[in-house]
Amino acid sequence: MQRMGGSAVIAVVLALAGMVGTSSAAVYKVGGASGWTILGNVNYTDWAGKNTFHVGDIIEFKYPQGIHNVLEVKKADYNSCTNSTPIATHTSGDDKVTIKSPGHRFFICGVPGHCAAGQKLNVRVLKTQRPRSSDAPSPAPAASASAPAPAAASPRADGQTASTPPAASGTTSDGGATTSAPAPNANGAGIVSAGYPAFAALAVAVAVSMTMLQY
Repeated sequence: MQRMGGSAVIAVVLALAGMVGTSSAAVYKVGGASGWTILGNVNYTDWAGKNTFHVGDIIEFKYPQGIHNVLEVKKADYNSCTNSTPIATHTSGDDKVTIKSPGHRFFICGVPGHCAAGQKLNVRVLKTQRPRSSDAPSPAPAASASAPAPAAASPRADGQTASTPPAASGTTSDGGATTSAPAPNANGAGIVSAGYPAFAALAVAVAVSMTMLQY
C-alpha cells in the first residue's frame, strides 16, 4: 500500500473541512412557498426579519426563468432600485447564493418595475458561523447512586454509643457454637427431632439409677 504524499494529505484535509462546513449550512428559499415574485404581495423585508442568517448559509431564489432575475447591488442602488451597476447577476431561475462574509447583502429584480413593486431583499448576515450539532453541549452525566448510610449507633451502659454490629450467625455470647433449630411443621415434628438426643440421654440416666437402686 503506497503512502500518501504531503500535498495529497493536505488536499484530503481541506476537502473534509469543506464537507463539515457545508453540512452545517442552512438553505433559505427566498419568499418561502411564494418564491421570488411580484405576485401575491410578498413582503421580503418581513420574510428576512423572521430568519437568522449566518456565514456559510445559502440563499436560494426560485422563479420562472426569463420572467425575473436576481441582481446583487449596493445599498444605494437597493434603495433607488437602480439596476445599471450590479455586483453580480443571476438568471438561472434557481439561483443559490452562498453567504461568505457578515454584514448586509442587497438583492433586487432587474426587470423594470419589479423592484419598485417590492421584489427586493435586504439580508443581514451575522458575524458568527452557524454552530454545528457536534458543538452543542453534552448532557450532564447521571448522578451516581448515593453510598449506603452507616449503621445506627446504639447506647452503651457507660453512656457512650457504639455501632451495632450485624448479628453473628452460629455463635453465642460465650463464644460457643449454636445450632439453629429447624422450624416446626404442622404436626410439631421439628421440635421432637431437635430435642430427641437430650431426651434419650435423660432416659438412659434414669434407667441406670433405677438399676443401681435395685441392687
